Order: sequence, then C-alpha cells, then structure tokens
Amino acid sequence: MKTLARWAGLAGLLLLALQLYFAARIAVMAVVDPSSTAFQRSEAARLAKAGDTGRWRQQTVAYPALSDNLKRAVIASEDASFARHDGVEWPAIRNAWQRNARAEAQAARRLEQAEARGRAVDKLPGARIVGGSTITQQLAKNLFLTGERSLPRKAQELVITLMLEALLSKERILEIYLNNVEWGEGVFGAEAAAQHYFHKPAARLSAYEAARLAVMLPRPRFFEKMPQSGYLSARAGTIAARMGGVELP
Repeated sequence: MKTLARWAGLAGLLLLALQLYFAARIAVMAVVDPSSTAFQRSEAARLAKAGDTGRWRQQTVAYPALSDNLKRAVIASEDASFARHDGVEWPAIRNAWQRNARAEAQAARRLEQAEARGRAVDKLPGARIVGGSTITQQLAKNLFLTGERSLPRKAQELVITLMLEALLSKERILEIYLNNVEWGEGVFGAEAAAQHYFHKPAARLSAYEAARLAVMLPRPRFFEKMPQSGYLSARAGTIAARMGGVELP
C-alpha cells in the first residue's frame, strides 16, 4: 500500500507540474505570440513526411490588423456567446455528454444483438466527448493537445480553457486563435487565408469573404477543395446576415 501511495503521489506531482507548465506558457502568451501550436507541429511533420513542405503559409498580424468583419464572422459561426462566457458553454457540454451517452447506448445494443446472432464484432469503443467547443476550447486544444477524443483529454482541455480565460483577455484569445487556426492544407492564420483565397490582406476582407472563411473552419481542407460548394455559399450568406448583431470583445 505504501508503494501504491508513493506512485499515486508521484503521479499527482507530475500532473500538477504539467498544469503549472501550461499556466506559465499561457502567461507568456499575454505578451509574446506563440511560435507554433501542437496542431501546427503535427501538420508540419505530416507535410514533411509527404514531401510537401512548400505549401506552408502563416503570418502573424496584430489584432487591429485583423478585419472586424472576420472577427464578427468567426464569432457568429463558431461561438456566438464568446464575449460573454467564461470559456466553456456548460449547456453545450452537457448536450454533448447526452449525445455521446445515447450513441454509446445504441452501440451497446448493436453489440448485444450481434453477439446474440453469433457474429464477430469489434469491441465497444470507449467513452468520448465531442461537440460543444467554444473558441477558447478550440484554442486550448490546438495550442497544447492532440486530436485524441477521450475523457482525460477533454478534461485537460477544459482546465487549459479556464487558464486561458483567467490569464488572457478576450481580445488576446481571439487574436491568437485567428492567427493560428487552420484554413486549408498548410494554411494557418487569417493573413495567410486572406492572401490564399482572396489575394488581399486580412485587414481588407469584406463581410461575405470573412463569412466564407468562417464557414470553412470546421472542415477547412475539405472546403479548400470544394470552393464552389453550394453549402459554403449559402451558409456564408447566413453568417454574413448575423454579423451585425455580434458583440466584439
């Protein structure tokens, strides 16, 4: 039991050290732009392995040089309550839990039915939480975490999210997010996206152009290959119509 207690204590200390590391990194980001994110580094490694490093584009620009149209469009599309919440939309998290619980229950029923028929099936997947992510949560994941979907990773994402909200202003969170989010194959940040898709700086994006970029965010590489997508155009029109009511931080 003493050995077990020592190992548990060591694990607790390592976990605390990891949280202090995240907090220190975030505190520095109040005045220093991150050189890269965990997601960018994984993408850079993937492109390098494929021999396609020439596609990389990124340029960090200050918050005032980012079009207000883009700020409003991204908030309208991704996180309408961004300026008001504490980083987490708890009702959305609860709904995500409920959706996952229903999906797992359905998977369990299918597993039981398959076993009853004597069919070989894969084991039931573990619990995972999806959906309900705010802009701050997306930034937390991109900055420090992997794309794994699991309860421990989601818990760590929530802790980092609360750190971001406590240590950085809303403007700074949005600035770092817009300068680092993926907008296509090797295209990161608003400036690179504006130049890549519209051949202009991010400061000069029109409302509709900004709305198109915002709609791309959940699946940027897909929409990069489908520029004539009817959904992209229609959804961009909807987001552009909502932008006037968006509260900027």
